[in-house]
Amino acid sequence: MSMDRNLALELVRTTEAASLACAKLMGRGDETAADQAAVDAMRAALNRMEMDATVVIGEGERDEAPMLYIGEKVGTGSGPKIEIALDPLEGTTICATGGPNALSVIAAAEEGGFLHAPDTYMDKIAVGPDASGSIDIDRSPTDNLGAIAEAKSVPVTDLTVVILDRPRHEGLLDEVRRSGARIKLIKDGDVSAAIATCSRDGQVDVLMGIGGAPEGVIAAAALRCVGGELQGRLKPRSADEAERARSMGVADVDAKLSMNDLASGNVMFAATGVTTGDFLKGVRFRTQGALTQSVVMRSESMTVRYIDTEHNFRFKPA
Repeated sequence: MSMDRNLALELVRTTEAASLACAKLMGRGDETAADQAAVDAMRAALNRMEMDATVVIGEGERDEAPMLYIGEKVGTGSGPKIEIALDPLEGTTICATGGPNALSVIAAAEEGGFLHAPDTYMDKIAVGPDASGSIDIDRSPTDNLGAIAEAKSVPVTDLTVVILDRPRHEGLLDEVRRSGARIKLIKDGDVSAAIATCSRDGQVDVLMGIGGAPEGVIAAAALRCVGGELQGRLKPRSADEAERARSMGVADVDAKLSMNDLASGNVMFAATGVTTGDFLKGVRFRTQGALTQSVVMRSESMTVRYIDTEHNFRFKPA
């Protein structure tokens, strides 16, 4: 049984539930509690859905994550047989400190649709539809920025590059600065940053640098739905991580990973804002309720829906 288009709207219910749960803990300084609240809410919502789903990108290995671990079965057990890639709270530190761009995200694909990425690093470059086809992770940042600028018909100085603020990016930052492009440093949340390259306001042009491999798969799923592009290459931190990648089906750990390597076939993606950012508004609580903003995308039709929802806690407790 293939994925029905209505499944995409059901996925939004899971990200809304997770966002509402963890947003209550925004700024409280407790990353663990915020993440657990999101996980609990998303898992409960997933298990109400008519599907036979397996988590392939989740909270970690079974011995590390009691719920939504890699390999866990979710859903009612009937309905389409699918793979799920999720992050109930993308940006745990962001939520705990009250910063921008925390999201709840989930993607679904038919069996075999997602790279089964281990919890390691991935070098990434991501752009929106107007620069799709212009990037190559094997080229230097300078060459990629020139190609992106040409595709967009703007000078390099008009580009904005999002980079995670990490010591490992010192050389990348120096090169991008020499190119003349603008830089936006972020503390966390490179899924949100990758998707922001496709946003309607055009404030971000490209994501560059090394972040989490699971986040790369989730971001690729979203970009596939809107015609963007993400390329990656795994960057294991140890021989054990490289061996783990091979055991999960990655034949060549050093290979350049295309969009189709990361997310292929019929893909659906949903996200809800936890804290307001470049891509979505965060949860806004009010008396006996809350407002959320979500997006849902489908690769099959390239449909993108933005959903503003009013939640009434008198009838549907958060």
